[in-house]
Amino acid sequence: MSIDAETLIDWFDTAARDLPWRHADCTPWGVLVSEIMLQQTPVARVLPVWQEWLRRWPTPSALAAATQGEVVRAWGKLGYPRRALRLHAAATAIATEHGDEVPADVDTLLGLPGIGAYTARAVAAFAFGRRAPVVDTNVRRVVARAVHGAGEAGPPSTKRDLDDVEKLLPEGPDERPAARFSAALMELGALVCTARTPRCADCPIIDTCAWQKAGRPAYTGPTRPTQRYGGTDRHVRGLLLDVLRNTTGPVAKSRLDQAWPKAGQRDACLASLLTDGLVEQTADGRFALPGEH
Repeated sequence: MSIDAETLIDWFDTAARDLPWRHADCTPWGVLVSEIMLQQTPVARVLPVWQEWLRRWPTPSALAAATQGEVVRAWGKLGYPRRALRLHAAATAIATEHGDEVPADVDTLLGLPGIGAYTARAVAAFAFGRRAPVVDTNVRRVVARAVHGAGEAGPPSTKRDLDDVEKLLPEGPDERPAARFSAALMELGALVCTARTPRCADCPIIDTCAWQKAGRPAYTGPTRPTQRYGGTDRHVRGLLLDVLRNTTGPVAKSRLDQAWPKAGQRDACLASLLTDGLVEQTADGRFALPGEH
């Protein structure tokens, strides 16, 4: 089984969302920032933050010149704030080791701090038009249904998933159709072949979809439990960071103690923020965002 690349790309040309990081005038740096921000975060939340970041830090060297505290503060409510520090580290490496230009090939991108397999391939494909399999949750779901006839993708396997998508990419001396196909595959999963309520009637590849041909069987494999947010360590860490983002300098621990009533969990979360470099402790025992004391 396969997915007809021409059909999917034609659909993408007319149905894709108009996102600024897809515009022809978006720099590779803009694409890299978008890919880091979009990990586990909806487009609607990313868009205003991405626009502000590119206005404030239009190049890697501009971001590298900022303090880590400024970067964590500007990250705001996007969640998973370690991504902000990883992006700052990558910007520093690009500025100092690559002439302030984002590298174009996957292997060099993988050599940047904080850049993993997905991000390296996404930047190579979407910023430079390279032929690289790009696999996220949406892509895995589309491939599972359209190619393998399964309702869901099941547990991820980096090698298997990359091999699956690699086989689907159109061949040829011009790599741009393969990059376009990667973007279209991802968009199909985001807009049509969704997890809970797939819009199969709107799918451009419904006629060849293995899941459709099999009668859309229910998925019976292993699933991940639904994760709550309120009261989790991630929630508490965010509350502690909010206190520091809303101040202009170090604060006493008593201020942080007001953010969450469970002292044991609160202190453990504060310790983890210190370990991750998202918070620093001053000589007099107060706490601040990195570099802001």
